[in-house]
Amino acid sequence: MATRQISYDDLTAAFTHKNFAPFYLLHGQEQFFIDRLQQLLLETALQSHERDFNLDIVYGAEADAKAVLGICMSYPLMAERRVVIIRDFNKLSDNKLFQAYAEKPNPAAIVLFICSGKINTNAHPYRALKKNGVAVEFKALYPRQVPGWIGRLAKDKGLQIEPRAIQMLSDFVGSDLRKAAAELEKLSAFAGERTSITADDVVQASGHTRDVNVFELQRAVGEFRHNDTIIIAERLLQQSSNTKGESTMIVAVLTSFFIKLWQLSEFQKLRISEKEMSRGIGVSPFFLKEYLSSLRRFDENSIKNAFSSLLTADYELKGGSDRSDRLILNLMFGQMFAGIRVTQQAA
Repeated sequence: MATRQISYDDLTAAFTHKNFAPFYLLHGQEQFFIDRLQQLLLETALQSHERDFNLDIVYGAEADAKAVLGICMSYPLMAERRVVIIRDFNKLSDNKLFQAYAEKPNPAAIVLFICSGKINTNAHPYRALKKNGVAVEFKALYPRQVPGWIGRLAKDKGLQIEPRAIQMLSDFVGSDLRKAAAELEKLSAFAGERTSITADDVVQASGHTRDVNVFELQRAVGEFRHNDTIIIAERLLQQSSNTKGESTMIVAVLTSFFIKLWQLSEFQKLRISEKEMSRGIGVSPFFLKEYLSSLRRFDENSIKNAFSSLLTADYELKGGSDRSDRLILNLMFGQMFAGIRVTQQAA
């Protein structure tokens, strides 16, 4: 079978319609897609009563290659097929034995060869698996791709989510697709029978208020409102049952914010259009104006200084300091605003 360059959506459609290949090699940085495909395969390839005798999930670091090969060659019991999932296949000792299996697989089995980390697909057994089966690499999404992905996932769930809400979710989750999916599930439950999701829903579902939330905090930072930043951050910590988790989330959101400002500063040097800028940082042209307004307040040195303060806070919050969460944030904001030079245009 020739190698097929197919996507996550292609595999989703194939599994849904029970169009299975004998085996799949799934690898890459974005394990979220791989985990969802594994779950979909389990739901469509076997009925629940067939799984006891026809499903095997093994982990490469804990398994013996010959024993796993024997499982793959076994035939189903009172079922049309058997399913074998080999997690961390790249950690399975002597996995080169599967080169021969790739050339003559069990026609009554569906095998998922799942690899974590980077693999050399030009070396066996990966070369043979790629040549004779279905091989798909799942690369991590760039931050600018996340808003579009959130919009598509919401649509698949039958939800209409307004652009502002998408942008807020994207800023909140960064590139963590599992977190994005979980937040959409939370929003769907919060909306109840409603199918439309608004920016207010995003705020309220997170346990925050319209005036006190991490997005208002980001706006206060972008508008150089030091006092408001401290007040909002303090109220966020007061409302939270986990101040360390809340503080870490604040640092993550602001880091994403300053990454976008840095990217915009580079785009401005290239004199590209605002449409290209918005596509480059993953925000709609409407919201781009807010970032450009903030950029007028931050020169290159102040952005670098902000990154330094965020990096220090992240290190301290993750065990690098005995300081309280509040003190870490206050010191971070102090350093961040100390390095800001307000231009005459912004003033």
